[in-house]
Amino acid sequence: MTEPATPEDALQATITLSRTEAGRVGANRIALLAAIRDTGSITAAAREAGLSYKSAWDAVQVLNNLFDRPLVLPSAGGREGGASLVTEAGEAVIAAFQAAEIELAGAIARLEAGLVLGENGSLTPLLWGLAMKTSARNALRGTITRVKHGPVTTEVALAVGEGVEIIATVTSGSAADLGLEPGVTALALIKSSFVILARGEEPLRTSARNCLAGTVVARQDGEVSSEVTLELTLGKTLTATLTRESADTLDLEIGTPALALIKASHVILAVE
Repeated sequence: MTEPATPEDALQATITLSRTEAGRVGANRIALLAAIRDTGSITAAAREAGLSYKSAWDAVQVLNNLFDRPLVLPSAGGREGGASLVTEAGEAVIAAFQAAEIELAGAIARLEAGLVLGENGSLTPLLWGLAMKTSARNALRGTITRVKHGPVTTEVALAVGEGVEIIATVTSGSAADLGLEPGVTALALIKSSFVILARGEEPLRTSARNCLAGTVVARQDGEVSSEVTLELTLGKTLTATLTRESADTLDLEIGTPALALIKASHVILAVE
């Protein structure tokens, strides 16, 4: 007979809002969102959640990138504690998540009572896929607007914000398997090391298929590398990692207009 689950082994569930039009958001980010609403700033919410300001700010960017409309509109106060507004869309997400938690509590109790576990009583082999994460620094949700099929590769255009379109090239087999057609919602996953930055506003003539204009809204320097975040349009950001020397040479300070160059082959597409 399988031993009763201990508190440490008890079935736990993480709610994920997974309707195609709503993106994917988990409990930790919803808690942060609620804290921003309650405290009025990212700085105060970060303290309440036990996070660094940067971690909280990064989470806000992820939330905004995953939804059609921004959930949080941070002020220019930044690290010093300027007021941050949770939008109507943000309030709706919090309410939906809380309602889902209430419904889930009863379902989990029933599931745990009737679930047959593995030989060692662990749920891990059965449920590990529910906690999958991605190492890609950038995940931008959008809607496919154009698809150009070819015998080997397919070019896909993804609208991720007002006036912002990302082009990806994938194998035609992958495009068929994922059902990539106009109107389909997808995520563009882009490693920050694949993003090349150039200073300026005017598009460059380059072999990179994507040339996205934005403004530097954050920069964090290490001894060797720097992490620079551009705001492409309201609520949509893109982060790049580059050498500290390059960031200094380009003088990529907050407020600087810059271009993000990304090869289409470096954009990974994912669907629900």
